[in-house]
Amino acid sequence: MKSPAEQLQLLTRGTAQIISEKELLKKLERGTPLRAKLGVDPTSPDLHLGHSVVLEKLRQFQELGHQAVLIIGDFTAQIGDPTGRSKTRPPLSREAILSNAETYTEQAFRILDREKTEVVFNGEWFNKMSFSDVIQLNARVTMQQMLQREDFKSRIANDQEVRLHEIQYPIVQGWDSVEVRADVELGGTDQLFNILVGRDMQKNEGMEPQVVMCLPILEGLDGVQKMSKSLNNYVGISEAPGEMFGKLMSISDELMARYSLLLMGEEVDSTIHPMEAKKSLAAALVARYHTSDEAAAARDNWEAMFSRKDLDAVELPEFSPGARRDLVGVVTEVYETIFSSPKSGSDVRRLIQQGSVQIDGEKLTDPKAEPAWASGQVLKVDKKRSVRIA
Repeated sequence: MKSPAEQLQLLTRGTAQIISEKELLKKLERGTPLRAKLGVDPTSPDLHLGHSVVLEKLRQFQELGHQAVLIIGDFTAQIGDPTGRSKTRPPLSREAILSNAETYTEQAFRILDREKTEVVFNGEWFNKMSFSDVIQLNARVTMQQMLQREDFKSRIANDQEVRLHEIQYPIVQGWDSVEVRADVELGGTDQLFNILVGRDMQKNEGMEPQVVMCLPILEGLDGVQKMSKSLNNYVGISEAPGEMFGKLMSISDELMARYSLLLMGEEVDSTIHPMEAKKSLAAALVARYHTSDEAAAARDNWEAMFSRKDLDAVELPEFSPGARRDLVGVVTEVYETIFSSPKSGSDVRRLIQQGSVQIDGEKLTDPKAEPAWASGQVLKVDKKRSVRIA
C-alpha cells in the first residue's frame, strides 16, 4: 500500500486542475478507500482514446485500492450535456441510450476492472422523482449560478436559444454526487462547472464536498482539434489492432509525448530513437485494448508495409470490386465498405490526382481509368490504408 503522499503524487500526475490537492491529501490520510466518481452519458456506441483519459485515471484509483463508481447517465443522456455546445443537442430515445450503454460499458471494462467497479444508472433515482421533488432540487441553485456557464452566456450574447431543460443538466449531474456520496469526481476540463455544482450540492446536504479532478482534453491525430469521431481524427478503443497501430504511427513526436503521459501514465524514454518510441507506444496501446500477441502482429505488419515494404508479407483486408470498375468507383467503395470512412467522389478524385492511389506501387493519376483488376494486387488508397484485391 502506497503512502498518502505517494498516492497523491501518482493521482495528480497528468491532471489539469484539482480543487484541491490539500483536500485530497486529507482524504487519503484517513486510510479508508475513497469513492471516485465518473459520470458518462451513453450518447454514442463507441469510445475513443479521448474518452479513455479519465477512465485511465479512474483505473489508477482502483489500483490504489479505492472504489471506482461509474455512473451511466441513462437519465442525463435524455437531457443532453450542453457543455461546449452552440446549440441544443438532438434528443435520443431510451432504446438508443440503453443500447449505447451496453457497448459503452463493455469497452470501458477494457480499462477498468469490472469486478472492482460499482456501476449505477442515474435513472435509478431520477425516474422515481415526483414533480415536487424536481422543484425542490431546482430550489438548491439560482438562475444566476446556471447562467455563469460560458457556453450559456455565449449563446445568449449571440441570440442563440438556451432551452430550459439544458439548465437542468448541471443540477442533475451535481445531484448524482450526493446520491453516490462521491469523495472525488473526475471529468475533462470542460466539466469543471458541472463538477463544482455537485460540490456545492454536497455542502448544502451537510456532506464533505468532493474533490474536483479535471483531466486534459486529448487532441486528435491532427494534433490540433479535440479527438472526435465527427472530425475523423480519432482512434477507437474497439478498432482492429492493425488499424489502431497504423493510426498511432501517424502522430507527431510532440503528440506522442502527450499521448504517452495521458494514456499510459509514462514519460517518453528520451534515450531511444523517436520512431522506436512511437512503435513501442503504439504497441502498448494496442496491447491495452487487445492482446500482446495482436500488438506484436500489428507492429510486424506495419514494419513489413512501411519499413521493409514487403507487401507480400503484409496482412491486408481483402476487397472484391463490384459493379463499378473505374478507379473512382472502386476507391470510393473501399473507403465505405472496408474502412467505414466514406469519402465523396470529389475527395477521391483529388487523392488520385495527387498520386496517393497506387496499384502494386504504381501511381494512378487518372480518375477515369479502369484498371484490369486482378487477384493479389495491392491497392493503396492513401498513405495509411491499403487492401488486397480478392
